[in-house]
Amino acid sequence: MFVEDFVSEYGKYRAIGEKAIAQVSDEGLNKVVAPGTNSIAMLVRHMSGNFVSRFTDFLTTDGEKPNRDRDGEFEEGHWSRAEIEAAWTKGWAVLEAALEDLVEDDLQNVITIRGQKLAVHDALCRSLAHQAMHVGQIVLLARMVADGEWKWISIPKGQSKQYNLNPTLERGPAR
Repeated sequence: MFVEDFVSEYGKYRAIGEKAIAQVSDEGLNKVVAPGTNSIAMLVRHMSGNFVSRFTDFLTTDGEKPNRDRDGEFEEGHWSRAEIEAAWTKGWAVLEAALEDLVEDDLQNVITIRGQKLAVHDALCRSLAHQAMHVGQIVLLARMVADGEWKWISIPKGQSKQYNLNPTLERGPAR
């Protein structure tokens, strides 16, 4: 039951991120809108690096792998859409494979991240919140740099009453 909840919630954020990224030009994916901020490409690389580090051998090794270059995930540069999409897909695939193997009893197990002990349930809550924050950043950046008319991912402004007649966003992606 709880594992399915995590799968569903992660799936919602993946879909939101993909809908936002799809509305941005290749150039926009690498745009840094202000000094010291991140581009969508940087955020995707960071999310992917985090997923790969945390969820590779999730139950048996520390979640901060020694080969991860977290600082490199935030370096400015130019990445093609194909590279960004590959990083996105890789990260989510590692997460989804780890979640697929989890059973409810695993949620009480203890794992480590950077040497800190956490129950699996707590680690998943922490990860979900972290990734949701970054998806929100991606959506905001996408709205700022998107060319053309924005296709709403959430309830469009001024349309709450119409939406409430058929609330579809609360449903996760089809599995």
